Amino acid sequence: MDWQQYFKVAQLIGGRYFIIAGIAFLLGYVLLRTRLSPKKIQKRFPVSKDYLREIGFSIITISIFAFVPILLIRNPVIGPHTTFYTDIEKYGWPYFFLAFPIMLFMHDTYFYWTHRLMHHPRLFRILHLTHHKSTNPSPWAAYAFHPLEAIVEAGIVPVFLFTIPIHQYHLPLFFLFMITYNVYGHLGYELYPRGFSRHWLGKWINTSVNHNQHHQYFKGNYGLYFLIWDRIMGTIRNDYDQRFDEVKAK
Repeated sequence: MDWQQYFKVAQLIGGRYFIIAGIAFLLGYVLLRTRLSPKKIQKRFPVSKDYLREIGFSIITISIFAFVPILLIRNPVIGPHTTFYTDIEKYGWPYFFLAFPIMLFMHDTYFYWTHRLMHHPRLFRILHLTHHKSTNPSPWAAYAFHPLEAIVEAGIVPVFLFTIPIHQYHLPLFFLFMITYNVYGHLGYELYPRGFSRHWLGKWINTSVNHNQHHQYFKGNYGLYFLIWDRIMGTIRNDYDQRFDEVKAK
């Protein structure tokens, strides 16, 4: 185990979390709290113990996430059997860029089905209840997982590494986008414009209102980036569009 490399990866993952979630929290919950509070999805704000719980579990999640590339990519036993590569010319620039939407759909699919599985009564309290203690989430909730759920969430990395070619820049760039969208999903404010949930394109894209409803009511709205699986499987909440309109009318 290369601990120096491990702490380097942990610093990268943790740095992205604290910078992106920290900026969102500073703006929406400290500096502009009074001005923006009328636009908050749920009127009330979490209390200090909620923030501390979310940050504490997020630190544990970060420490777990950091093991994954070390165990899979840097491991001389496993690494050579993955699809990881370093020379862009091996698959060309078109594939390098095409890989990102492919990864996006793969991750959204993986998240939807593992998420629904974790809502099974026999698994919910063990795996997912920790995350759902944030019934009114803040940006710090983005990585607030039980350690076992953190392992499930990290499972998308081996899925990538054993299915499609993954360049050394794919993972850091993709997960930079992931934490950014994840923070938005837990932001407590809606950034998309009025009418977005009913738009021909917007109705397929997940929003902060959509995921906030999931935290508030525990059922429905299981997607991450998209609402494709929610709409196909009929798991999107019936009051989603109405709630989105109410939030944007504030």
